Amino acid sequence: MEDQELAVTLAAAVRGDASAFAVLWRAHQPALLRYLRVIVGENAEDVASETWLQTARDLRGFSGSAAGFRVWLFTIARNRAIDERRRARRRPEEPHDLSEKDLPGRRPDVADEVVRQSETDWALSVIATLPKDQAEAVTLRIVAGLDVAQTAQVLGKRAGAVRVAAMRGLRRLAEHAEVRARWQESRRGEGV
Repeated sequence: MEDQELAVTLAAAVRGDASAFAVLWRAHQPALLRYLRVIVGENAEDVASETWLQTARDLRGFSGSAAGFRVWLFTIARNRAIDERRRARRRPEEPHDLSEKDLPGRRPDVADEVVRQSETDWALSVIATLPKDQAEAVTLRIVAGLDVAQTAQVLGKRAGAVRVAAMRGLRRLAEHAEVRARWQESRRGEGV
């Protein structure tokens, strides 16, 4: 969705148009989930839900551009993720003996299996192995598509620090054994 189209939709959502808010959700949810998967892992969907709840609650007070909305949204997500990590440290959950797949009549969800095995899932898991500042910078820059200034705003850092963290993260990814092996496989497949 173009920024101009998003700006019109954003203005309608700020005025309380529920269908416009749904358009914003559809436009931003995939990138938001990818970012949160790197930051909070399996709790990404819960944190995304909390992010959207706060966004819906506070949207009437938002004023700014579509790009500003993305920064605001990812800042909320980052703050909710920090809260989630704190909560998890204070109250570690006990492992469950019974999983959903063990319930009577439960069939494996094919969609879950596809997502679990997808390239995106693999890539996000590799990014998650980076040091936290690098993982966040790479995810916001590459996966969420924010520019350096926007990423710096979300992270509360200087633009130079974001550039360095993203560059270091990308270098580490390039040196990662699995990444190199997949890159070499793809090069062979291209006949190079």
